[in-house]
Amino acid sequence: MNMSDTSPRLWPYSPASSPVSLPVNPILFTQNKVIDLSYTGEIDTAITLQGAELQNYCSNFASDSATLDQLISQHGGSAMSERRPFLLLGELANPYRLQDINIGVLPIYTIRLEGLCRTYADSLDNRDIVPGVHHVTLARSKGWWELSHLAMATIEQMKAMVAWLDNGQRGKWKPVKPAEGSISLHFGQPIECPSKEMVTFDGVLEDVEQEMPPATGPAIDLSKVMVPAHTANGCYNHRGRLARTAHYQQRDFHENIFRKGSSNKWDEVLEIM
Repeated sequence: MNMSDTSPRLWPYSPASSPVSLPVNPILFTQNKVIDLSYTGEIDTAITLQGAELQNYCSNFASDSATLDQLISQHGGSAMSERRPFLLLGELANPYRLQDINIGVLPIYTIRLEGLCRTYADSLDNRDIVPGVHHVTLARSKGWWELSHLAMATIEQMKAMVAWLDNGQRGKWKPVKPAEGSISLHFGQPIECPSKEMVTFDGVLEDVEQEMPPATGPAIDLSKVMVPAHTANGCYNHRGRLARTAHYQQRDFHENIFRKGSSNKWDEVLEIM
């Protein structure tokens, strides 16, 4: 979905279908406008970005009228030097939701997860709809790849997003640094993740035997990336398998899978630093 230079309120959003709608291209979110971005530098897939190098790389984006740094300044946001990488796995990448949280100016990039997948947390958030929304958390997944989103956020913005997920129950969600898998910036057209049929299961472990498509952008050092993980109940255990958001939309998951299995403890499905 490309809805550049529109109000966040014009992004269709339904809790019943969370985590869609989400951007398919890099954007700058502001409280009143969603601005489409494109990369203006040279793409090097052989490097790994961290610290100031990552900040500089993420600054090499622009709209049709201004550079990203200029846009951030025009809208009163914190400079890129004050921002750190923060994974947005579900509706936290949705401009409609970000406006609700009053998150402020936030650059959001398309990234690729490898060896990691987005899956549903084993809990419900009933703030918007009954019985509630299943938020998205992170788990290891051998051979898997899919696209997701990464924000360059200030510490205060990270705290605000985790606090929103917590919904008054501090510690339900925890910001962590993954110690496995890999993340890279993605450029160009969206890529398809593996289908259900491509994921093999031997009764203990799942695996994707197909070869991953080549990376389209540089890797990002995992030791510098934060992601909110659902620590209260972990992720849903679908009879030993993961219920990936790429395979099950919200309503399908809730009506046909949820409550028919158990849960994985969060630290059993993801090694952290």
